[in-house]
Amino acid sequence: MDVVEIDGLRLAFRRAGNGPAVVFVHGGAEDGRAWTPQLDALADEFTVIAWDEPGAGGSGDVPVGFALSDYADHLAGLIRALDVAPCPLVGISWGVTVILELYRRHPAVARSLVLADGYAGWRGSLGAEEADARLAGLRDQPEGSFDPTLPGLFAGSPPPAFEPLLEAMSADVRRHSMLTALTAMAHADLTDVLDTIQAPTQLIWGALDARSPLSVAHEFERRIPGADLAVIPDCGHVSNLEAPEAFNDILRGFLRRHAA
Repeated sequence: MDVVEIDGLRLAFRRAGNGPAVVFVHGGAEDGRAWTPQLDALADEFTVIAWDEPGAGGSGDVPVGFALSDYADHLAGLIRALDVAPCPLVGISWGVTVILELYRRHPAVARSLVLADGYAGWRGSLGAEEADARLAGLRDQPEGSFDPTLPGLFAGSPPPAFEPLLEAMSADVRRHSMLTALTAMAHADLTDVLDTIQAPTQLIWGALDARSPLSVAHEFERRIPGADLAVIPDCGHVSNLEAPEAFNDILRGFLRRHAA
């Protein structure tokens, strides 16, 4: 685990491997450990970097008033501090929302994009009613009750090999930080960013994703110029953990074409 300070905030990240740099952006109520199977698989060919967003893992707590733009600015700051810009950005779920906001504000740091099971914000991809309902459900959860097997995260049961990882990340969730991030996602509508993306873009979706259904994937495919959609059969929302071999094959093929 390495640490860098960006605008007074401690950011932790994992880095391994050699070769062109690739930055991974995790989902909500996760940290950089969520990318373990990708970091392990791809470090033979790439320098893989997975941040812990503000308020997650080894990073400092989110300050009061932290907004989506702040997540994007700190991610861009990390990429510049590590001197790896421009580089491919790989995000899943909420991480896709962060990447889209980063692209709006700092397009020059992104060489290419891999967007998995994500959203242009909940409001943008799911509509105001669903976004508000999801946020209300999260706010009603008592402290320490986040369920890493939330219905829809996986098509079936979580892969046994990753259950300890999911439990460890769940135990480290900070309620205030989780609500800050997911409130930002609930209020975000970044659909206008999709049409502006000029970087090569790979979309990866679980065919049975109930959190961000395939209709969202097809909207991304329609609006992002030249985007390619790969659908993983029998897979839910957390496709990088539920089907890591298929996910990694798609990711490696794309990075070989668009990482350097």
